[in-house]
Amino acid sequence: MDFEALREQMVAVQIRARGVTAARVLAAMRKVPRHLFVPEAYRDQAYEDHPAPIGEGQTISQPYIVAEMTQALGLAETDRVLEIGTGSGYQTAILAELCSKVYTVERLPGLHAAAVRILAGLGYENVAARCGDGTLGWPEEAPFDAVLVTAGAPVTPPALLAQLALGGRMVIPVGDQHIQSLTRLVRTERGVRSYDLGGCRFVPLLGEQGWKA
Repeated sequence: MDFEALREQMVAVQIRARGVTAARVLAAMRKVPRHLFVPEAYRDQAYEDHPAPIGEGQTISQPYIVAEMTQALGLAETDRVLEIGTGSGYQTAILAELCSKVYTVERLPGLHAAAVRILAGLGYENVAARCGDGTLGWPEEAPFDAVLVTAGAPVTPPALLAQLALGGRMVIPVGDQHIQSLTRLVRTERGVRSYDLGGCRFVPLLGEQGWKA
């Protein structure tokens, strides 16, 4: 399959045509080989307009959602980013193209190990990964310029909000276990501002400050 051509088509039809216009985000989506982050059985679907299973009841998000969430973070090249829910590692790679360092946390050891292997194979040296409870963040590396949560939370975990720097942005799906609102939070000197980016559906965020397993 011509994966490069499929990536170009994905960006043109699924992403740019739907309103994602940030040039750096589009460039990252064109560059990262999404097919390497999905199981071989689903590789021919890697650039289609839907999520795909990656094992252990988890999914790789729809390409448009990855692009939309990334654009909403408004990343600068010097930013340090915390990602909660490494999953396949695809979103991690997109972030790594756009910022100075990504700290990513995955609760499932199998997914964590697979993502670390793929990211290392692609040469991403600005990624630090750990296996653990993502709802608690990575406090010893805080504060972060941006936080991205790739699973649906009942509320914004207080630990993650506490680790967001002044001027920092967080994008997180918040709602019940079936449907959530994609929410953008910005920490300002006057408090935290919240913006609703629309409905979405993610796997549940499990952990001490999320849904209970």
